[in-house]
Amino acid sequence: MADSNITKRALATALRALMAELPFEKINVSHICERCQMNRKSFYYHFKDKYDLVNWIFDTEFIALIQGAHPDDTYQEHWSFIQRACEYFYQNHDFYRKVLQVQGQNSFRDHFREYIRPLTTDRLEHLLDSDQIDEFAINFFADGVICAMERWLLTKDCMPPEEFVAKNRTFIEQSAASICREVEAAKQN
Repeated sequence: MADSNITKRALATALRALMAELPFEKINVSHICERCQMNRKSFYYHFKDKYDLVNWIFDTEFIALIQGAHPDDTYQEHWSFIQRACEYFYQNHDFYRKVLQVQGQNSFRDHFREYIRPLTTDRLEHLLDSDQIDEFAINFFADGVICAMERWLLTKDCMPPEEFVAKNRTFIEQSAASICREVEAAKQN
């Protein structure tokens, strides 16, 4: 298993280096293999295609980042997790900006959505104290998170993660407080 991870990391490093030089669409498996002096057979032993390699990079790095995060964490712990996630994306901004632009089958954009959806579902279930959240609510919440992240990452000179998180937190908290005031006022009328 250790050799497998060494090979996968070498292929990932090669892809990242190539992406600093070429658009993702112009990179093929041969380029990746040449860069790390491996044969195509080694690549295909570990990955279906370059899209699978991109997803592996995200999965291994992001999974390490979110270990220990749970839906029942405190409010502050959730914001700390969001801060760490945004710092990770910011540090890898060029990579994710490029792979998020790829459309179509096997795109990272689809993989990202599939990955984020269960995280947002868990959070919604905790917030609403229910394990039976309907699809509309899950999609609404997940789409908001995903679209905000994608818009931020697709900006060439995106704002620092501290500013992005602070703006989101301020907007969410002020909106929630305003809605609560409106609901209370409506109950009193």
